Amino acid sequence: MNTVRYAIVIEKAEANYSGYVLDLPGCVATGATLAATEAALREAIAFHLDGMREDGLPMPPSVSVVSYLEFAP
Repeated sequence: MNTVRYAIVIEKAEANYSGYVLDLPGCVATGATLAATEAALREAIAFHLDGMREDGLPMPPSVSVVSYLEFAP
């Protein structure tokens, strides 16, 4: 089985965390903790891709590149 790595972004909200998948527009999740949000995103990705398969759509490639820039403010 082939695996695909999708870049995710998780942001701190007021009372929880929210996350989204860069290469899967509309694929979002929330959680009380970082770990819970990551787990919810895994489920959201699976659900999103299942829906795309059911609709006869191809699985989107992972094309986003994630990097950090370091600087001294």
